[in-house]
Amino acid sequence: MDLKSTVRSIANWPIEGVIFRDLTTLMKDPRAFAHACDLLYERYRPAKLGKVVGIDARGFVFGAVLAYRLGVGFVPVRKKGKLPAETEEESYSLEYGSGTLEIHTDAIEPGERVVIVDDLIATGGTAGATVQLVRRLGAEILECAFLIELPDLKGREQLKDCPVYAMMEFEGE
Repeated sequence: MDLKSTVRSIANWPIEGVIFRDLTTLMKDPRAFAHACDLLYERYRPAKLGKVVGIDARGFVFGAVLAYRLGVGFVPVRKKGKLPAETEEESYSLEYGSGTLEIHTDAIEPGERVVIVDDLIATGGTAGATVQLVRRLGAEILECAFLIELPDLKGREQLKDCPVYAMMEFEGE
C-alpha cells in the first residue's frame, strides 16, 4: 500500500514557508491506518520491549496502538504542565517555535527497553528532547520510530546516536 498518497500536504501552515504533513487523512483511512500500525507492530514484535514511549500528541495514536499490540505499557511524553505527578522536563526548539516536554519520573524502570514513537521528524527538537528524558530515566532506547521523515531538515542529528526508523520520506521541505 502507498501510504504517502494518504498524507495531505498543506502549504504555509502553521506559518509561511512550512509545508505541513497532515496524517489525519492517513488515520481516517482504515486500510492505511491499519497498514501503518501493522508495519510498526511487525518491526518491533521480536524486540522484547518493556514500554512504548509516545510523543504528544500524534505519537500517542500510533504509540498506544503499538503498545497494545505488543502487550507492553505505554508512556506519554507531554507538553509542560499536562502530567499530574513528579516529572522530568526538557526544553527544545523546532521549525516554528520552542517548548518543553515532560515525562513522569516513575514511567520507566532503569534498563528497560523502549521504542520512542511519533508521527513525524522534521528538525528533531521534540524527538531529541524525548531521547534526553528517556535516557535520564535510565532506559535503553532501541529506536525512534516515525511515520514521516523530512530529511532536508536534518532531524536525525538531534537524536544523539539513537537509531531512527521512518516509514516515509518527503524531500524538499
